[in-house]
Amino acid sequence: MKTSEIGLALIKKWEGFSSTPYLDPIGIPTIGYGFIRYPGGVRVTTQDESITIAQADELLLQLLTQNYEADVHRLITAPLNQNQFDALVSFTYNLGAGNLAKSTLRRKVNLDPSNPSIRSEFTRWNQAAGRVLEGLTNRRQAEAALYFRPYNLKNQTR
Repeated sequence: MKTSEIGLALIKKWEGFSSTPYLDPIGIPTIGYGFIRYPGGVRVTTQDESITIAQADELLLQLLTQNYEADVHRLITAPLNQNQFDALVSFTYNLGAGNLAKSTLRRKVNLDPSNPSIRSEFTRWNQAAGRVLEGLTNRRQAEAALYFRPYNLKNQTR
């Protein structure tokens, strides 16, 4: 399973786009759609050259394929529909596979992907550097809403 157009749009919306490197809310050099590393693992620095939206779109697809989609496939053993997969890829893209691996969210999804308490597991992950961030709260709510949105095959694939 690959991230759908809906999943890509969710990630892009919440990450935003910056053509030039900047420091994220906790001081990590970032570029494009929230990239802190390039494909291959090289870290972003504040001295990196700017990138175009087209370059960022290509980098995003590479990173999703090489890392985040594979992480969700590896860590989630329960069958998922496309919306559930997309929500979990967005979560993992933002927080990393390590956080998904140790989360109660993962345990609950693997036990029963339709468990309604999964919604609140998404929303627990709304802090950066110990501070609740409104943007993270809103993103987790959007991911949970997508996770529980009835699946419709139409307009889902990339």
